[in-house]
Order: sequence, then structure tokens, then C-alpha cells
Amino acid sequence: MARQSTFTRTKKEDTAMAIMITDECINCGACEPECPNNAIYEGGANWRWADGTALSGTVTVDGGEQVGATAAQRPVSDEYYYIVSDKCTECVGFHEEPQCAAVCPVDCCVDDPDYRESQDKLLKKKEWLHQEA
Repeated sequence: MARQSTFTRTKKEDTAMAIMITDECINCGACEPECPNNAIYEGGANWRWADGTALSGTVTVDGGEQVGATAAQRPVSDEYYYIVSDKCTECVGFHEEPQCAAVCPVDCCVDDPDYRESQDKLLKKKEWLHQEA
């Protein structure tokens, strides 16, 4: 039987933020392999909840929507690399700082003011994504 997982995004809640890639991105791809949650995708590429995570079966996400963990989701950007905010944990639980921002040669991996989450929420998201709890 497939496991059902649930995650609810919190918008503008606390002080920490998910990371986003701005349109200054030069599409070098340096950020993509650095993400421990596989939340970074090349422009135009479909993404999946299961990519780089332990999620499987049906996943219940923001607002109660249920999707298959391996179902292809629409790209956030068709032009440049993008970060799926709901998979971004700012590397909390893995590294001291967001690795995408650390390796970006043009500093286009920045805080996303639309997705604020506390360190505790980011850690819980990491545990959910990797089914550690």
C-alpha cells in the first residue's frame, strides 16, 4: 500500500525564507547538484516530489491537494533554473548555509520573500521530504 504524506506550506510566517533564483541566472547549473532536496531544476524541466527525496505514493500538499510523488509537475520557469519552494529547506539539517547561494557565480540565489518559514518549520519540512519522522 502506498504511503500518504502531507505537507502544508506556510506563507509569510516567520523570519527564514526559501530561496529563489532570479532572472539574472546565467544557466550555468552550478546550483543544481548542490541541493540536498533536489529542489533545483533546469528551466523547462518538469519536477517531481519524489526527486531526491524519500516521498512515494500519494503526497498531500498545500491546501490539501493530493498528487502522486512521481507525477511530473509543471516547470516554475521555462527560461532559467528554478527552485521549487515547497522542497527548499535552505539546506537546514544538511549545511550551515544554502549551498545554491554559496556556489552561484552571479549571486542570483536569494531569499524568496513570498515564502517565510522558521528554522523549526524548515527542519520539519526536511524530515517530511526524507521521511525521517
